[in-house]
Amino acid sequence: MLRQRLVSLFLMGIALLLIGCANDQPVPTSEKLKSVKFTVVHTNDNHGKFWRNRHGEMGMAARKTLIDRIRRDVENEGGKVLVLSAGDVNTGVPESDIQQAKPDFIGMNMIGYDAMALGNHEFDNPLDVLLEQERWADFPFLAANIFYKNDDNLLFRPYIMRNLKGVRVAILGLTTEDTEALVMQDNVKDIYFTNAVSAAKEWVPKLKRDEKADVVIALTHIGHYLNAQYGSNAPGDVTLAKDVNGIDIIVGGHSQNKMEKPDIKNSTYILQAWEWGKYVGRADFVYYYVDNFDGKGNRSGVLKMVNYRLIPVNLKRQVLVDGKSEWVSIEPEIPEDPDVLRVLKVYQDKASKMLLRNVGELDKSMPGERELVRSRPAAIGVLIARAQMEKTKADLGVVNGGGIRTGLPAGNITEKDVLSVQPFGNMVCFLEMNGTELKHFVEDIASIEPGNGGFAHFSDNVRLTIAGGDNLTRLEINGKPVQKDKTYRLAINEFSAGGGDKWPEIDNNPTFINTGYTDAVVLKEYIQKHSPLKRVNFEPQTGDIVRK
Repeated sequence: MLRQRLVSLFLMGIALLLIGCANDQPVPTSEKLKSVKFTVVHTNDNHGKFWRNRHGEMGMAARKTLIDRIRRDVENEGGKVLVLSAGDVNTGVPESDIQQAKPDFIGMNMIGYDAMALGNHEFDNPLDVLLEQERWADFPFLAANIFYKNDDNLLFRPYIMRNLKGVRVAILGLTTEDTEALVMQDNVKDIYFTNAVSAAKEWVPKLKRDEKADVVIALTHIGHYLNAQYGSNAPGDVTLAKDVNGIDIIVGGHSQNKMEKPDIKNSTYILQAWEWGKYVGRADFVYYYVDNFDGKGNRSGVLKMVNYRLIPVNLKRQVLVDGKSEWVSIEPEIPEDPDVLRVLKVYQDKASKMLLRNVGELDKSMPGERELVRSRPAAIGVLIARAQMEKTKADLGVVNGGGIRTGLPAGNITEKDVLSVQPFGNMVCFLEMNGTELKHFVEDIASIEPGNGGFAHFSDNVRLTIAGGDNLTRLEINGKPVQKDKTYRLAINEFSAGGGDKWPEIDNNPTFINTGYTDAVVLKEYIQKHSPLKRVNFEPQTGDIVRK
């Protein structure tokens, strides 16, 4: 309310009266009022998507064209642009992963990013890889709550200052402290993470006092959890906004929310642009201020958002045209920048050759044809569910038959083979349920009739019986009946958790976590770790899954 009232007073030309000013200080008149326009362009959770997908969606070449258009339009109107990434550039696409995300950082350089927050997936690689990525980047990595253990020094810069036509903007980086539990321990053995909210409480007053920041932007990778209901996760952006005064804007990531309008808490605008570069967020602001109001050079001002939009990057929808299925753009096509396309094509072509590398061996082929995986339990389904269960440290795993596109050949298995099994780039997720909730969920998915993509494949430690078509009469995990009050962790893919193939929608559970790992990457890592594989170890056993 204070923000709206002050801005209204400004626009009406009425004198600005600030609470807490001494009575002998002059009240500025409307003639002294100034304003600066600036736009925050933001992305998050790119997860290796530097190249367009098979439908021509996304990709950094088109993103470059879009952001150049925004920059040109804003600057023509006298404004300035900040381009920010809220982290998780790494992990998700084999073409990026096998090149340690170098094409992603090159693409970001060409686009002209101003700063990036560190995401948890930046620590999927050893620390020396991350430091090498920092050298590749023409923009700073920001993290105010990550320290070296040996000397307690910060791993990266905590913040940067940007001068936007005289308006001082501080950009503070924050990373979820959950990172230590989400990555390989060897990768973080020399560093530690502190609570992001506590770090902000320390840094924001310093930025206001010492740097004379007019506007504070928290560039975060801590997640947006509605009404601060963060469950078993570390506190996220809503908690940050509520608990820390003085933050004007939060540009966030990690939870991968499609926020089509800002969440405003404690006069703080919270923004997030979903994932993968599907959208570019554009937030237009005006900062109204009066110079030297207190006689000490401190500025009195108010920030107002005047426009916000998530802009799709060549996203398409499937339609029927003359009886044939076609993919049609939901908005006018954005041309790919030829320079970015030329540079990144070198990396895309190089990766295509690298994907012919062997990742493991299999003694006998695992069939995965459509008719099999959509109708009855199969070894390939057990393998995938087990891989995802192991990756997420879950109690059980489940995968939909529609997410399995083919099987694996006997003999050498290549990265291309793995991508053929799971080509969709579906993210591996997990959540926690009590025994009662789990039974209801399993009953719902196990009772789906065979023959469609919703047919459920379980990890091989699950035993269940469905009687009468839809009545779960037995559910055991590791040979023990599921207990109603016990908590169980379930590994599941993003598509299924969101209600795909008519499964119950469970991605709104407060404990739900999108790991950011692509299903194909998880499968590849499992094969590498456990190779050579024997098909007999993954064959569904008679009596494990009984549908009567």
